[in-house]
Amino acid sequence: MVNWFIREFEVSFLKKQNILQAATKSFTIFGYKATTMSQIAKQANVGKGTIYTFFKNKEELFDEIINNLINEMKFLAEQSIRDEDSFIEKAHKGIEVFIAFHNEHELTIKLLQEQKEIGTTIVHDALKRLNHSIILYIQKKIEEAIAKKEIVECDPEITALVMFRLYTTLKIDWEKEHEALSPKKITELFNFYILNGLSKAQD
Repeated sequence: MVNWFIREFEVSFLKKQNILQAATKSFTIFGYKATTMSQIAKQANVGKGTIYTFFKNKEELFDEIINNLINEMKFLAEQSIRDEDSFIEKAHKGIEVFIAFHNEHELTIKLLQEQKEIGTTIVHDALKRLNHSIILYIQKKIEEAIAKKEIVECDPEITALVMFRLYTTLKIDWEKEHEALSPKKITELFNFYILNGLSKAQD
């Protein structure tokens, strides 16, 4: 009996993963608005009713895919840093991974295109949630650094937002009209603006 339950669980898990993979592919090709549950069912080679045993609608299915994207980004960010890295190195590496993932992943590229061309509300909210997850990740690193006394006391949420905006400005906005900055140069600018500041040292 136990083995039967294990097999049933494995079959159910594999079906769900197959549906998620098919849905991700459909959203990547057609975008959120143009994707239908029938397309996903065909891509997954299952009946449409099978999808509804796992997800009550397209919105719920899309929501889980976005959750998976966020978890994947966090995993890649954690893989990029080392325990011995300084706070600024951890923050820089983590943000770099997030931005690269956000701008190079096929699904996020399609969603950014759909947001720009159609302005689908659920896509706008999903991309907003992706960005918010990045800020929360940075905020956590800031809180850890404060606890270890690596940096001074500050508002972690505001500081995380400022760091994220600074990085996107240096990495994305700057490149629109200038030669791209190297990762080393971006780190130097991070140190200058975030850690050192513009004020001259007082005698």
